Amino acid sequence: MKTHARVVVIGGGVVGVSTLYHLARKGWSDVVLCERTELTAGSTWHAAGLLPLFNMSYSVGQLHKYSVDLYKTLPGETGQDVSFHVTGNLRLATNEERMDEYRKYCGTANTIGVPFQIITPEDVAALWPLCNSEGLVGALYHPDDGHIAPADVTQAMAIGARNRGAVIYQNTPVTALEPQSNGEWRVRTPGGDITCEHVVCATGNYSWHTSRMLGIYLPTIPVEHQYIVTDEVPELVERHRQGLPELAVLRESDASYYLREERQGYILGPYEKGAPARFWDGVPESFERDLFPGDLDRLMPHVEAAIKRVPSFERAGIKDIVNGPIAYTPDGSPLVGPAWDLRNVWLNEGHSFGITAAGGAGWQLAEWIVEGQPSIDMMDVDPRRFGAYANQPYVRTKNEEAYEHVFIIHYPDEERPAARPAKTSPIHDLLDGMGAVWGQRYGWERPNWFAPAGVERSDVWSFRRTNYFPHVAREHRNVRENVGIIDITSFSKFRVSGPGAEAWLDRLVCRRLPRRVGRIHLAHALTPQGGVRSEFTIMRDVGDSFYLVSSGAAERFDGDYLTKHLPDDGSVRLDNLTTSHATLVVAGPNARAVLSKITETELDDGSFGWLTGQHTHVGLAPVRLMRINFVGELGWEIHHPVEYQRHIFLELLRAGAEFGIGQCGMRAMDSLRIEKSYRMWAQDLTREYTILEAGLGRFAATDKGEFVGRDALIRQQAAGVPRQFVTIEVNDIADADPIGNEPLWYGETMIGRATAGAYGHFIGKSLALGYVDHGHGAVGTDLEIEILGERYPARVIPESPHDPDNERLRG
Repeated sequence: MKTHARVVVIGGGVVGVSTLYHLARKGWSDVVLCERTELTAGSTWHAAGLLPLFNMSYSVGQLHKYSVDLYKTLPGETGQDVSFHVTGNLRLATNEERMDEYRKYCGTANTIGVPFQIITPEDVAALWPLCNSEGLVGALYHPDDGHIAPADVTQAMAIGARNRGAVIYQNTPVTALEPQSNGEWRVRTPGGDITCEHVVCATGNYSWHTSRMLGIYLPTIPVEHQYIVTDEVPELVERHRQGLPELAVLRESDASYYLREERQGYILGPYEKGAPARFWDGVPESFERDLFPGDLDRLMPHVEAAIKRVPSFERAGIKDIVNGPIAYTPDGSPLVGPAWDLRNVWLNEGHSFGITAAGGAGWQLAEWIVEGQPSIDMMDVDPRRFGAYANQPYVRTKNEEAYEHVFIIHYPDEERPAARPAKTSPIHDLLDGMGAVWGQRYGWERPNWFAPAGVERSDVWSFRRTNYFPHVAREHRNVRENVGIIDITSFSKFRVSGPGAEAWLDRLVCRRLPRRVGRIHLAHALTPQGGVRSEFTIMRDVGDSFYLVSSGAAERFDGDYLTKHLPDDGSVRLDNLTTSHATLVVAGPNARAVLSKITETELDDGSFGWLTGQHTHVGLAPVRLMRINFVGELGWEIHHPVEYQRHIFLELLRAGAEFGIGQCGMRAMDSLRIEKSYRMWAQDLTREYTILEAGLGRFAATDKGEFVGRDALIRQQAAGVPRQFVTIEVNDIADADPIGNEPLWYGETMIGRATAGAYGHFIGKSLALGYVDHGHGAVGTDLEIEILGERYPARVIPESPHDPDNERLRG
């Protein structure tokens, strides 16, 4: 056994082997894989081998597409057949809401280059003559989809990795991972120890054991997944005798099952209610290539639905019920990227669709390790999208929900109920009494909107304008015309201090830091390629201290980045203040009048200018007042110790009563920021686009000295910025708005995509934000935007259609 390697990959399923293969393809031949038993001995061996291209996520969709393209090339490269059956994939719809989901997906598919067709019930009958098309309203067809032999594709990538110098050790369990003082890792196995620079964990169902070795909790727990294998079916035998092609993989989404051919019989795979999570406290030593007993009663509603849709299934005898563990995460997407709090530890875990995602996940993770960054935005699968709230009870509950919801309609405004409420601000009960309709982000309960008296407090989810549209409009206009309160306690908050704080922070962000105490700057941390990694609001405090605010969903993501870059000499201290400090926003034309009644601080523009902050009191509470907000109105963020929030909130209500002060939820805040063309981190600002492409070059001081991404920006400035961020007005649409991932067309050429959108209730226009290719971003450019399968006329308009000169902000 080797004693040293550049990378050790732990886990010999399809995901681990793909990672090894792609590392070797990137030129890193000194790489090793350790598998506790034999390759494919985990979930890979009992997987049904499906390759669904369908995924609503822009990131995950690209991973799936890459996998399917890669697997077609492996036999030619390695000589190993992978049994890839390119049968196509047919997703049925029995209602228009499901068709809207497919239409929304088609926009994503267009942006990433996945072929598809929207077809009629008559087309379904022609493609799948054994299918009863009664009750169908349409379907989504992927011609390049199909299924594969999981063990064969794993072996093919193993051959490709070995051919490039990689080494695979089977029957070699990893028993411990020990960090070394020089930054390396010692990987202990019964056959000897391997010292390496990087560790990749791709342990699937054994993630609990991996968590114990790493000392962090990985939010992934397996859930039982069953499928039925039938005997031969006469109708399929006859089709094969006639030389007819294999039928497409059939998915009846509204009945939550897939059906495909297998040896002239069927495989039926439901995603049923009541499937239990397993192994949350570890896989028993006795469980090797074992399965769980089948539970036919749990499957019967889906069996009956399949018989109704495909009558020949009723005549199929059951040969076997395969019931095995499949790793899940709380949102159903895998964990691909760096482990938090640990240097040079990488995760490729939690793959519930591991066969489909393995190729793409291995590709991007290898790129991340070798080149320092992935080439696509990976935030949807970044392990740090979860925080400490994602503990074992939470993950167990959410994973069972995620499994049951695989085929549910994935509405953009969906809020799933399991494991809630978890984290709440101190005024949760007060907001609840005011009619809050709750959403959840990063474990925090947040009001999405407020239902007036007599209005039902529930969402009617949709891809179109729905029941809360007029109530969000009321909240939106109240902020523009009067004054509103927004609870943003969930935002991430950090303090950076120490003698080395200024120099250190200056190298992490691309903008100059505020010079004077109390000044506030918006600043961005970039990737080495110039993409936007993080966005911080930074206020300078007295001494060598800075206060940083970032997205609520970025607490672990940003905290991990800052922590890993701290200097070794102890000259910089980082404190996470997220849960000890809360935040309320008071914004609108009457914000100054309200706030001045409960603070002795002078709030006029001369005493308290825009983009400044002061330490003062509101009522009895010590606060940090910051004259900045995300809605584009006169207003202040009130940052305060969490124990004072109820007091401050009640004081605001008392002071604002004469003005009719109102509450504002997250959906109104989103439409307000879009009227101002404010970019949102992880939606409009991602690694995929540089800060120059995002139109924020004024925040990138390439002449200030070294910072991460500076060289890339200088090169792009010299070569020309290839894409441009634009604000778009959408015309001739009455019942829907852009929400993100809509293709932008100029004639028959796709020139970009929308990243966000909403109806601007104050200016009365449907708006989108997004990126277009160079040459198409001039104000007045006419183009088209694809929304739910239809193209609508659109026009590039000046940035910040509401208050473009910021007169209200500065008022």
